Amino acid sequence: MYIAYSIKKGNEYATLTSSVRDGAKVVKGESINLGRVLDKERGIFRNRERGVFTYDIRTGQYGTAPADFIEPAKRRRGKYIKDGRKKRSLLVLQFGDIFFYDCFVRGTGILGAVDAIGYANKDTLHALLCYYVTSPEPNSHAAFWYSVSYARILYPNAAMASQRISEALAEIGLEENRRRFYHKYIEYVTGCRMDDTKGSFGMAPDGREGGGVLIDSTGLPNCARMPLTAVSSHNGIVSNEVRVIYVVHQRTGLPLFMRYVPGNVVDASTVRRTLLELEGMGVNVSFALLDAGYYNGKNADALYEAGVPFVTRVHSNNKIFTDTMETCRAGLEAKENLVRHNGGLYYIRQGVVMLGTKSDRKAYGYLCLDLTTQSKELRKVAARAEDGDESPYETYSHMQKAGLFMLVSSREVARSSILSLYYTRNQVEEVFRLGKGEGKMLPLDIHNEDTLRGHLMMTLLSTAILKVLQDRLVKTGISVSEAFSVLSHQGALVYPDSLVTSEPVKKMNDIYKQFKIKCPEEIPYTPTEDERARM
Repeated sequence: MYIAYSIKKGNEYATLTSSVRDGAKVVKGESINLGRVLDKERGIFRNRERGVFTYDIRTGQYGTAPADFIEPAKRRRGKYIKDGRKKRSLLVLQFGDIFFYDCFVRGTGILGAVDAIGYANKDTLHALLCYYVTSPEPNSHAAFWYSVSYARILYPNAAMASQRISEALAEIGLEENRRRFYHKYIEYVTGCRMDDTKGSFGMAPDGREGGGVLIDSTGLPNCARMPLTAVSSHNGIVSNEVRVIYVVHQRTGLPLFMRYVPGNVVDASTVRRTLLELEGMGVNVSFALLDAGYYNGKNADALYEAGVPFVTRVHSNNKIFTDTMETCRAGLEAKENLVRHNGGLYYIRQGVVMLGTKSDRKAYGYLCLDLTTQSKELRKVAARAEDGDESPYETYSHMQKAGLFMLVSSREVARSSILSLYYTRNQVEEVFRLGKGEGKMLPLDIHNEDTLRGHLMMTLLSTAILKVLQDRLVKTGISVSEAFSVLSHQGALVYPDSLVTSEPVKKMNDIYKQFKIKCPEEIPYTPTEDERARM
């Protein structure tokens, strides 16, 4: 076997050819088209079937192009670039959102953690993160976005073709890279000083703050077949999904750590391993806040043995809940038990409960009655009673349970503080909302685990950046998606020696002023040969 090279229309092409003997003659046998030659010395080629790839004539093995390989720019014909029905000039760049992102993200200090991943082509890594944060489009549109935006000026050596992105995600998600990233990223998050610093509510030992975490999970539906995708029934919703567990830092509200499991793994079975991974990453958890799906006796034992105080909600069918209701429900609605929280009224009665697989661990139970929820549920109870489908005993039982829920804490917390403490878990719900919306967790159409790991790491980073940005935008009344949408309409024109930006309108100026960013009128720039040919 040998590789034959030929020149067509100024481009070099390669064909893998075999030699066979035909009597006294040696003739060409079967041939395989390797496509256009991108780097002859390193054996890098491109064709329609494989995209960009390597081929080693000595071993006959195909491989992926190394991360530091930068594909030569393909000379474009015509005045425009097209993506489906979209047609854009390469002399007019989408500017404002990319410029704002670059200024903002550099100010947060998070790029040190990004660079810790160690991906060889930093431009690809940073351009990809920019795309995850600023664009709602799937990764298949990244190359078009890159071609028509200021990103191609900021990150000139980025490889944003769909295949190269998949290869980059697979390498970003390697275990070695993942660990380097988390060690630096966790250091960044725990050292953050957010404007909306949350108190410890008396849960941090020795008066220290900052080690509290919130643990929750969400499902990511995935239509692609892979071992991690499994049928899940969660809160009555059945879907084919991967389940992602997030650990959110209580004080800052930023995602701290992430792991994933097959969709059919129940939440309660993941707590112990999540704590062990956090320990392996050097995270000293001083307090954990869990939703009801995570509570069982084994998890309670694990948290006690690890010395991690916790607060959790328990399901209404749990024995702790039913026993407490029998003993405490009658005296719950007393004036001494009335508590105000966040504009609502609650009755809360505190008592001692026993947790763990052997019910031998002392804790504190808080039977809570939400009067707003009770009112709504009582209307439903009345409607069912009107239909005559229930006996008076069943109706009374439902009336007694309306609006009730129960919290359990391994340490005693004042009744006036327990709701404030528990509802800090809304931070993790907000993180999931951002991640699934602007942060690109969805849609999930990934076929292998290597790419999935890299994708989820990028979504964690993008969600963290969006959370910091959202916190800074709260007082303006502008949402994150609105800010990027407004700024994306500011363009920049490519001229022989510079980029000239368009005038920002009032709403753009308001966003820039909020972050003390000054938008330049002109940016020095040397156009490419293609751009000069279009001028």
